[in-house]
Amino acid sequence: MRFVIKTILWDVDETLLNFGAAQRAALFTLFSEFGLGPCTDAMAARYDEINHSFWQRLERNEITKPQVLIGRFEQFFSEYGIDPAVSVSFNDRYQLCLGDTIVYRDDCLKLLDFLKGRVRQYVVSNGTIIAQTKKLERSGIGRRMDGIFLSEQLGAEKPNPAFFKRVFDAIRPAFPNEVMIVGDSLTSDIRGGMNAGIKTCWYDPEGKPIPDGYRVDHVITHLFDLLPLLGFSREAL
Repeated sequence: MRFVIKTILWDVDETLLNFGAAQRAALFTLFSEFGLGPCTDAMAARYDEINHSFWQRLERNEITKPQVLIGRFEQFFSEYGIDPAVSVSFNDRYQLCLGDTIVYRDDCLKLLDFLKGRVRQYVVSNGTIIAQTKKLERSGIGRRMDGIFLSEQLGAEKPNPAFFKRVFDAIRPAFPNEVMIVGDSLTSDIRGGMNAGIKTCWYDPEGKPIPDGYRVDHVITHLFDLLPLLGFSREAL
């Protein structure tokens, strides 16, 4: 039997939206707001490294989401001689500020509009409810979706199979061979798709090689490259 993709599970950060741009803008704004002095490009890059390492530990079930949200800032501030006691209040404001800067990837709204009604589209994200709700509303992505699934609401994080089971329970009927996850993260999105037994599509605009240990069904360097995989021509846009 030949299966066609009828359902897309979309990651958001660094797939549909440029999370790096939002993160930098939030850091620079809040350093000024909290009177912490200037946040340099080097500091922002170091924070990104720390942040990434904490999220990977969460994906491996080594720490909890609250430990990610506060612990990353505690480590970051400690490295730069800033009192880590500010971490809680800084993170509270950071969650809101992440939604203030909206930078789209590859004219994604045009793609989402084309696919609406042709395939079912859902957001699947590990981002916090506060940050993602604001981003999805302000960007217009949320109203283009058939549903939104956030890990905090589901009680499980990508790539945990429990996350995807709860998604499938909510979107039934859906056959695994007719569902594809599209995301930039190998450890979260692709590993999660592998765990769930669905098709995987790695968004890899930098053209990085696929490391060992991952089943990647498709690789795209531009979001519009998804169209032929769904049976549509890029010219259709």
